[in-house]
Parts: sequence; structure tokens; C-alpha cells
Amino acid sequence: MSEAEPAEITQLLLAWRDGNVDALEQLTPLVYEELHRRARYYLALENPGHTLQTTALINEVYLRLVKVKLDWQDRAHFYAVCAQLMRRILTDFARSRGYQKRGERPRMVDLDEATSVCAEPPLDIVALDQALAKLGNLDARKSKVVELRFFGGLTVQETAEVLKISPETVMRDWGMARAWLLRELDGGASSGA
Repeated sequence: MSEAEPAEITQLLLAWRDGNVDALEQLTPLVYEELHRRARYYLALENPGHTLQTTALINEVYLRLVKVKLDWQDRAHFYAVCAQLMRRILTDFARSRGYQKRGERPRMVDLDEATSVCAEPPLDIVALDQALAKLGNLDARKSKVVELRFFGGLTVQETAEVLKISPETVMRDWGMARAWLLRELDGGASSGA
């Protein structure tokens, strides 16, 4: 099944927001494939032996989505919220498993070259979450850009629409945030700190 038209997804989101329960049932199969692709991508970044499965991650996102009432704006907003939920779920899961206590040094992650994930060492999701939280305290918009692009898989244009900024600003924030996160995840070694 291919991705539905953005306008169709937006229309269903607005109907769901307005209380139409049937809209959620119609929306789910339209966005499932994309959510599954994104969840599979995030889980491939995890440590070997990670026990959370792709379908379980999507189900947890779905359970959290139906509990909240949001003023959905459009498809990009929906995927942004799903990205945020996936980040929280994965981080909570990693913390509950004590992954951050294993003494593994966080690895550097090039966020633009994350397509060859399977051949790469696993991402320390807790370290990335902590770095993003730290970045969020310094510059909330740059942190949000990373969350939407990396976890949400949103394009530059979609990220610009969600944040109501220009695509050029997204690219500038993305580059600066990437450099800051790489330095942070590397423990400041490259900057001499």
C-alpha cells in the first residue's frame, strides 16, 4: 500500500480531532506503512538484542495517540507527534533496560548518513535523548528540528511547515544542531573540551 495523499490524511485528522471515531479507523491503515518504516528504522539503530519489536512500538504509539486530544493541523504535524512519541517510548524502554549503565561509549552518529543503519554500530538512544534535551535547553527550535527530521523523518519542507519557519532556517538549524550533537555525543573530544 502506498502513502495516501497528504490532503486525505489531513482531512481524516481534522475529522478525528472533531470527534469522528470512524476517521481514526480510516486513518490507521493509511499511515501504518509509513509508521512501520520509521519504527523499523529507529529500532535498527538500537543495541543488538533489543527486545522491543516494530509492531509493538507502533502499537504503543497508537495507544498513546488515542488517549490524547490534539488540535491536528496536517499530516506533517501528525508524523511529528508520532516521532516525538517514538522517541519517548524508545528512551523509556532503553532506560528501563538499563542500557545507559552498560558502560558503552556513545558513538558518533552522522544524522544525514543514517541510511546504512544495519551495517553501523547501534545508536545509544539514551545518549541521543540526553543530548537532545541538553540542546533543547540551549535552543529549543534546533532540538525540535532534529527531532522532526531524525525521528520523524520529515523533509526540510515539512519541518518548515510544522515549525512555521523557512526551509533555509531549517537547513541552518539542522547543520548547527548536527555539529553540536556530534560533538556532544563524542564527549567534546573533537573540540578539545
